Amino acid sequence: MAFDSKGTLNKVMLIGRLGQDPELKYTPTGVAVVQLSIATNTSYRDQDGKNIEQTEWHRVVVWRKAAEMISQYAKKGSSVYVEGRLGTRSWDDKDGNKRYMTEVTANQIQFVGGRSDTGGSPTPPSTPQPPEPDFQEPSADEADDLPF
Repeated sequence: MAFDSKGTLNKVMLIGRLGQDPELKYTPTGVAVVQLSIATNTSYRDQDGKNIEQTEWHRVVVWRKAAEMISQYAKKGSSVYVEGRLGTRSWDDKDGNKRYMTEVTANQIQFVGGRSDTGGSPTPPSTPQPPEPDFQEPSADEADDLPF
């Protein structure tokens, strides 16, 4: 397992079902992005022997080609495996109150199984790959040095 230079690790792994159909959007610079709500369940018996099921909802952000792939093939109820990092962002609401949101930024997402129980689409021909790192076009001086 890889740690950063300070010996820390920020890694999240989830297997769950989509709570709604993915909606593909693009940033002003044309980068594809999808926000997903993924449900995970935990079951246990309480002290009276009653079976309890608890659902947790996770907000996941998927970028670039993986976002396009997931939006094309996934539907509400699709089962997915997500691997990424946890992050928190903040903003001021219309009343000036500071708001926070914690979400997973996916660096890998794969479909689990075939069709979902809720009529989702079939597994895609290949699983989505992790998003590509940000790409910056070379400057004019750098472009002159390229071999093609």
